[in-house]
Formats: sequence, C-alpha cells, structure tokens
Amino acid sequence: MTQEQTGDTTSRTRPGTGRPRTVRGHALRWVFRLVMAALILLLAMRTYEETGVAHARSNGTLHTAEGTITKLTSHTTSGRDGGGQDGGSGAWIFTTKYTIELRVGDATKTVDGVPDDSANDLQEGQRVQAGLWHGRVVEIDGRDVWPGWHPGGWDMALFMLYPLIMGYLIALAAAAYLAGLGGRVRLVRRDRSPAVAFGFLVGMAASFVLMGCAAFGNSIAYWPVVPVGAGTAAALVGLRRVLRRAQATRVENSPSGNAPAQV
Repeated sequence: MTQEQTGDTTSRTRPGTGRPRTVRGHALRWVFRLVMAALILLLAMRTYEETGVAHARSNGTLHTAEGTITKLTSHTTSGRDGGGQDGGSGAWIFTTKYTIELRVGDATKTVDGVPDDSANDLQEGQRVQAGLWHGRVVEIDGRDVWPGWHPGGWDMALFMLYPLIMGYLIALAAAAYLAGLGGRVRLVRRDRSPAVAFGFLVGMAASFVLMGCAAFGNSIAYWPVVPVGAGTAAALVGLRRVLRRAQATRVENSPSGNAPAQV
C-alpha cells in the first residue's frame, strides 16, 4: 500500500505550515492597527483638550464657580542639578507640587501637579473662585493650575511615540490620496515610499523647530497638528510629482490613454 502525501515536495515543508504563519501575520497587523488607532484617538483627545483650554483662557470664556478647598496635599521630590559633563552645579534641587481637592457645588474636583507658586497661600477651608472648562478645574483665584502638556502619565507615552504616530498618519493620508484617484494611476511601493519618507523627514524637522521654540517658552497647545500637517503636505507634493511622471509614461506607452500606468 502507498501512503498519500500532501504538501510542498520542493521546499520540503510540512502540510499546513504556511497557513498558521499567514494567520499570525494578519493577527499582528490587526493588533498593530488597533494600537495605532488607540494612540491616534488619545493624541486627538489631548490636543482637543489643550486647544480648548487655551482658547477659553485667551477669550476669558472659562466658566467660574465658587468653591471650597477641602484638602491640600504636598508632594516633594529631589534631584541633582546636572553636574559633571551636563554643566550643572550638582546641587540638590527640591520640587514641591500639590494636589488640591475642591468642593464645587455638590461635586468634588481634584487637581494634581499644581506647582508651588500657584498653590502659594492657599489653605484648606478657603473659599476660592474656580475657572472651569467642561467641568475641569483650570484656574483657582486666577492662578493657573492646569497641568497642560507635561512629561508624565499618558503625555510621556505620546511624546515618545509621536514620531511613529506622525509617520503612520502621513502614510494613511498618502494612501487615501492615491485611493481617491480611482485607479487612474497605480504606484508600486518603491515609488510611493520616497514621497512618504520625505514627508516624515519634514514632519520631524517641524517637531525639532517646535521643541526649540518651547525651550524658549514659545509653545502652542495644538503642536501635534503642525508636524503632521507639514509632513502630509510634503508627502502629497512628492506624490503629485511621481504621478505626473506616471501620467507622462502612460501617454507615451498607451496612445489611446485608456490603460492606467503602473510605475
């Protein structure tokens, strides 16, 4: 009797080994897309919050309400001021921040990470006027207690992963632009990639410019939009150039002009 064998006799792979790898690859791609979607949503929410607070404060449209400080807690951290090659003095620096609990109407609101100069002279039981944005405390007696963009919590994760998020958004915008052409011109990956890479480099350059401005105290609340916008614009300009060359090739190779060009 002969035993029936299946599988690829040329590569000597066992039957069924290709499918699990394919399924695993699809699963990893979907996990990556879900993670990127969550990061983009988080970045969009934080940008909306910071932009909304900055706009309300500049226009004086914060909602004001009387409140009472029910609890005031201090948190002190210490560390050395550089030293050695960093050029600092090496002296110990103590930083004190406060957590403030307010009773506003029937609700208790908590503000974390309030710097010492904003919490100075505040005491438990003190009646204050709170400036609110969508129910969140932004000011207390005219003092800024909103943390803003800060190197902690989810903001730190967004800072570290922003290049990945930016590059992903630029690539999505380029893909959407090409999809909107309706298949009139098709570009292979090696011809799309330089335009997307150029957009990413422009976005990174814009990020470094924003960081330099922030170092001198000139920061903007909606900063995540600027590198993404600049990088997307640069990528689309590059794609338009490639598409013009592709269309020229189509005219040369297809006199009837009916066949889409693939470059």
